[in-house]
Amino acid sequence: MINYKKIGFIGLGKLGLPCAEAMSKKGFDILGYDVKNITSKHFEIVGSIDEVCVDRDIIFVAVPTPHEEGYDGREPTSHKEVKDFDYTVLVEVLKKLQSTLSKDQAVAVISTVLPGTFRSLLNPIFEESGFKGVKQPRLIYNPYLIAMGTVEADLRNPEMIIIGTRRDATDESRESKDLKEHIHALKQFYTVLCDVPPRFEIGRFEDAECIKIFYNTFISTKLAIVNMIQEVGNKLFFTDVDKVTNALAKSDKRIMGPNYMKAGMGDGGPCHPRDNIALRWLAKNLNLGYDMFETIMTAREKQAENMAIDILLYGKNIRFSSNSFKKDSELIDGSYSLLVQHYIKKHGGTIVDGLNAPADVLVRVHDTDLTDVPTQTTIFDPWRTYSSKDHLVVHYGKKDYG
Repeated sequence: MINYKKIGFIGLGKLGLPCAEAMSKKGFDILGYDVKNITSKHFEIVGSIDEVCVDRDIIFVAVPTPHEEGYDGREPTSHKEVKDFDYTVLVEVLKKLQSTLSKDQAVAVISTVLPGTFRSLLNPIFEESGFKGVKQPRLIYNPYLIAMGTVEADLRNPEMIIIGTRRDATDESRESKDLKEHIHALKQFYTVLCDVPPRFEIGRFEDAECIKIFYNTFISTKLAIVNMIQEVGNKLFFTDVDKVTNALAKSDKRIMGPNYMKAGMGDGGPCHPRDNIALRWLAKNLNLGYDMFETIMTAREKQAENMAIDILLYGKNIRFSSNSFKKDSELIDGSYSLLVQHYIKKHGGTIVDGLNAPADVLVRVHDTDLTDVPTQTTIFDPWRTYSSKDHLVVHYGKKDYG
């Protein structure tokens, strides 16, 4: 019986480190490795991939699959050449693991990839090495649906656990019987790791790849739609954008649930914008004949530009309360705030740095941002939740006068 108790973890960045620490806190024996000098109070970090594989049941891989600089969504991308992610680091790690692991060990890749990548690029690394059938170390795609800033909590309370493998585990081949044991071991591992029994979604590589990346696309699409409603409300008098989006958010029989149904700043972060940017490459290479992902990204950019134009109606010197893509985070990957700032500068405005620097307008980037500003400064609030007797407060998306 296969049992995953001794874990190797490669890639201890902003995703990998908190995940490995969460596993360690649940009692799993963790060895970690990263090319950078990383430290942890919860588990041992070794100096090589060879060392991190010693006496391990499974190796988790959470190395970057980045886009080129300028492709993360903090600047316009709809005009740029479509490109896939860069899998150089991931391929190098898997090649090293191929020469190090035994047939009884498994590899679970967490890193984001486009659909089709495992079967065409990653799985052949093991197959072409001489491993065949049950002698091949198990390569599993196991991506996480996790938000930066709440990684450990999201890992312990996941919406679902995604598991993708080369074969359909329902067939009765010798390889699939062996595969079922690894899937069972992985399910047992997450049952222990998670605070409540998780929902498992298990399929082939392609199923897992699509679930992961189209999950992010759905979120981007919802945000593009609610921010379109915000723009309608900004141009159509007496429209309460929050009343509209709240009504839609409660309509979960045929439309959707309440999450990501608050119009405000657009989506950002290390996943959503860059995934849609990469999916444009996939749409072209699969010859779909249309590119919905370009439409999503173009809408995102045009919405940011329209917001910037509206901000500049109240002055030319603009300060933003934050550059981060979400509240309670310092990450600027795919930052919508920086995208709006790009258009502020494009249309002749100036970005004012510093909390105390004088500015004509303060843009409230997150719905919890609150900064003391001079009374002559206009507060531009795309969340429509801030009020002040001492300032002109602009509730973007809501006009109650004619």
